[in-house]
Amino acid sequence: MNKQRTRARHLANIYRLGVKELWSLWRDPMMILLIVYVFTAAVYTAATAMPETLHKAPIAIVDEDDSPLSQRIVSAFYPPQFIMPQMISMSEMDEGMDDGRFTFALYIPQGFQRDVLAGRAPDLQLNVDATRMSQAFSGSGAVQQIVIGEVNEFVQRQRGGSALPVDLALRARFNPALEKSWFGGVMRIINNVTMLSIILTGAALIREREHGTIEHLLVMPVTPAEIMLSKVWSMGLVVLLASALSVNLVVRGLIGVPIEGSLPLFFAGAALCLFATTSMGIFMATVARNMPQFGMLMMLTIMPLMMLSGGMTPRESMPALVQNIMLAAPTTHFVEIGQAILYRGAGIEVVWKPFLWLAVIGGVLFALSLARFRKTISQMA
Repeated sequence: MNKQRTRARHLANIYRLGVKELWSLWRDPMMILLIVYVFTAAVYTAATAMPETLHKAPIAIVDEDDSPLSQRIVSAFYPPQFIMPQMISMSEMDEGMDDGRFTFALYIPQGFQRDVLAGRAPDLQLNVDATRMSQAFSGSGAVQQIVIGEVNEFVQRQRGGSALPVDLALRARFNPALEKSWFGGVMRIINNVTMLSIILTGAALIREREHGTIEHLLVMPVTPAEIMLSKVWSMGLVVLLASALSVNLVVRGLIGVPIEGSLPLFFAGAALCLFATTSMGIFMATVARNMPQFGMLMMLTIMPLMMLSGGMTPRESMPALVQNIMLAAPTTHFVEIGQAILYRGAGIEVVWKPFLWLAVIGGVLFALSLARFRKTISQMA
């Protein structure tokens, strides 16, 4: 009986302290504005306003051959991948590249068509402005494919045509039209869940320390675990509700991204991730002495979590050491859960391993944060 009363008292304390955190957040208009922004405008911008890797790339062409084949190549560059080609002379090529007027400059020499039909291998020169990195890497390959495709089609027509022995049929699963907005919006929500949960819990603890209310809690019949759990459930609930509204109103409604999998299963994974990231935020708040220090510490933490968790670049393309280290990060497993459920419609039989990893990592982070929090409180008492 006494154990039940003690347990009920602990739960009541956690609930009341959590409600106090919610009221404190409600009275902070800047935090409310931040929550609204990151789950609405930031998600929409990430999905729609970020340019494609190769989108409206400026290209210039020097056509000294002026043949039907060279004209075919010139007409093959058109929007949205490229801006309509600028026809320039050889003397204008270097000057235009130096001035940054175009990213690519293609030189077609005189006698190009004659050499192609004669079976020789004439050279084309492609100059690339490599300072425009995203367009330079993908665009040079695209230009090469376009030129080779036009040359092959021209030669086949001139020589009677011959069917290729292999016909490659491309099938893009889970995103047939290769719409980048389907990826950008969902991944921004996943990243914002991590970022905002760390900010809210860390700011809540530092705000109490700066305002002196943490001393009031020390004289109350509450334990450090109750104080910490109240911050975890209250701030986690705010982020979970905001992300749910963002998925349904912004991603599915405004952007029109189809969600294949179970949203309840995804948000169950989000709740586990929030358990880990809110604990991480409390740990960072006990290390930092004030909000500026917390902000600097958060930047050093949040950038690797976002960039190396697999949301921006596949983990398989990273060095093995980085892959192994990032297994200890909750965002790595949350990204795996989000991509598997929302994109591929996976069930629990597929994602149970990252769920288990999140539970283990969350438990370890909570234990470390609680030990650090108790030590900080004991120093203040």
